[in-house]
Amino acid sequence: MIRRELIMLLGSAAVAWPLAARAQQPAMPVIGFLSPLGAPPGPNAPMLAGFRQGLKQAGYVEGQNVAIEYRWANTQLAQLPALATDLVRRQVAVIVAANGIGAANAAKAATSTIPIVLATGDDPVRSGLVASLNRPGGNVTGVTDFTHDLAAKRLEFLCELVPQAATVAYLTGDATHTTFEDQKSDILEAARTLGRDVIIVEVSSERDFEAAFATIVERRAGALIVGAFPIFLTNLNRILALTAHHKIPAVYPSDNAVRRGGLMSYHGDTLDHYYQVGVYVGRILKGDNPADLPVQQPTKFRLVINSKTAKALGLTVPRRLHANAEVIE
Repeated sequence: MIRRELIMLLGSAAVAWPLAARAQQPAMPVIGFLSPLGAPPGPNAPMLAGFRQGLKQAGYVEGQNVAIEYRWANTQLAQLPALATDLVRRQVAVIVAANGIGAANAAKAATSTIPIVLATGDDPVRSGLVASLNRPGGNVTGVTDFTHDLAAKRLEFLCELVPQAATVAYLTGDATHTTFEDQKSDILEAARTLGRDVIIVEVSSERDFEAAFATIVERRAGALIVGAFPIFLTNLNRILALTAHHKIPAVYPSDNAVRRGGLMSYHGDTLDHYYQVGVYVGRILKGDNPADLPVQQPTKFRLVINSKTAKALGLTVPRRLHANAEVIE
C-alpha cells in the first residue's frame, strides 16, 4: 500500500515539475517595428535583412527567442500615431522607429518608458528626440545618417554626370520642416563652389508637384536634386513619372528611387544602417539603457546609378563614377 502511494506521488511530481518549469520561463520578448512604408516585398528587403543580421549578432533570432510585431503605414503618415499607440498597448519590449523621423515622433508621443530605437536621416537633437548624440538621455536612441548633410555631395555627383547643367533645380519640402534651412544652405554653398546656379522649388502639398515641375522646365534647369523630405517619400512614384516625362536627370536621397527608374542616389548604406539598429535592440533587450547608448552615425555610403535611365537621358557615366558606384540596369 505504501509502495503504491509512493509511486503515485512521484508520478504526480513528474507531471507537475515540467508545468512549473514552463511557468517560470520568461516570455519571449516582442519587438515593435513601426514604418511609414509598405510591407515587404519591396524596398524594405535590405532594411529588414540588415536589422535581422544585427539582431542575430546580438543573440536574437526572430521566431526562436524573439518575436516581432510589424506595423506598416503604407505611406499614409497620418496612421503612424495610431500604429505606435497599438504597439504600446501590445506592451512590446522595444519599438524600432524606421524610415525617418515621423515614426520616431509618433513612438515618442505614444510612450516615454518603452525604449525606442530610431533609424532616420534627420537630426534627432534638432527634432527634440534626444538631448545629445553622445548622451541621448531619455528612452530614445538609434542611428542617423544625417541624409541632409549629404546634399552637397549629391550635387557634386550630379554635376559630374551632367556637366552641361549650368542651372540645377532643388526640390524642397515645406519651409516649416526642421531640416529645411540646413538642406537649402548646404545646396547653395555647394552650388557656389561648383559654379552652378540653383533654383529653389518648394512643395508644400501633393497639389504642388505639377506646378513645381512646370517651374523647373520653364527656368530651364538641366538637372534636379530631390531633397530628403517625408512628402517625397509618399509621392515618389509621381516624382519619378514627372522626371521621366520631362527628361530631367535627378539625384535622390535613397536608392529605392533608382531601383524604380530614377537616375542616381547617394546615401548611407541601408544594410549597415539597420544592422546597427538590430545590434542596439539586442543590447536593450539584454538590459542596456537607451539613455546611455550614443546615437550612431554611418561609416559606409553608397552611390547608385541606373544605367538604363542614364542611356535614356543620353548620358554617359564617367569612368570615375562608374568605378565608385553600384550600377544597376
